[in-house]
Amino acid sequence: MSSVRDLVREDLRDFAGYASARTQRLEGDVWLNANEAPLANPGDAGGRCRRYPSPQPPELQARLAEVYGVEVEQLLIGRGSDEAIDLLVRALCVPGRDAVLATPPVFGMYAVSARLQGADFVEVPLVDGIDGFTVDVEAVRTAALARSARLVFLCSPSNPTGGLVPLSDVTSLADALAGRAVVVVDEAYIEFAGAASATTLLATHDNLVVLRTLSKAHALAAARIGVAIGHSDLIAVLRRCQAPYPVPTPCADLALAGLSPEALPLTQARVIETIAEREALGAALATTPGVRQVYPSAGNYLLVRFTDADRAFAALLSAGIVVRDQRAAPQLGDALRISLGTPAQNARVLSALQALEIAA
Repeated sequence: MSSVRDLVREDLRDFAGYASARTQRLEGDVWLNANEAPLANPGDAGGRCRRYPSPQPPELQARLAEVYGVEVEQLLIGRGSDEAIDLLVRALCVPGRDAVLATPPVFGMYAVSARLQGADFVEVPLVDGIDGFTVDVEAVRTAALARSARLVFLCSPSNPTGGLVPLSDVTSLADALAGRAVVVVDEAYIEFAGAASATTLLATHDNLVVLRTLSKAHALAAARIGVAIGHSDLIAVLRRCQAPYPVPTPCADLALAGLSPEALPLTQARVIETIAEREALGAALATTPGVRQVYPSAGNYLLVRFTDADRAFAALLSAGIVVRDQRAAPQLGDALRISLGTPAQNARVLSALQALEIAA
């Protein structure tokens, strides 16, 4: 038994969860155990959605484990990374006692899940330096130990700042917090980074969890397929805390098609194109009047500071271009986050910002 199980809430370590009709492995040709309709809906001609799906579709489990290079027992499929974040906070944090730590400016769901659980949310700000925003590893370690953090979230590449967390830093934190906290590395954008995944550290760190998703590089955001990868003992606990049927059949079918041997090379080619566009647009924006700074990014987006972010946002919107306003985020009062689009869409972004300065 792994020591990471000791970090789970005491009242949930032996929690059985809900045993759905698909939990039991039974054999038969007439299935009358789940109160399902005997005939398909007229809108579902093939009848694929008449029955409840498997809680963890075996074929999709196997394919995701193959793609990510892990064992099936290490992997939990859920509704995007958001569900995994929520499950981790609920399973590990006792309300009013345990804390969740993150490094703002960063993805907002860590704070939302902590608040919904009644867990203290500890912020250790990213450091804005010459190479972009970076994690202050020593400050994270100190705060996590001092504030009883049960979960430490590292977003790598970080959203919205774009920086990677070196695996040496992940290792250092996981070692320092062994027996005290689980370190969660959110790798929603890792495909765009050209860097090794923190899954390579799982064999030696049972207090490490890696989050992956099909929403970004695989272009399946509406399918809501995300994965938590970690020690099998912890994954088993998360599964028991999960809703009975978290993976709809149409979503599982779509994910399998998107991960097929035919689809993956095309996805990789599009990732390479996005990286090229990221470098080209970043270089062009850096010389555009009104742009103060373009941060280096390992994701499919650029964080950009403007001399007048309000005018830049309005100009882009007037040109029909919607970007993410980051001005309410800590340290980002003059910044917008621009997702990479097609070459033509990226050209429109640049044209709109250049036209703004000409008009001025």
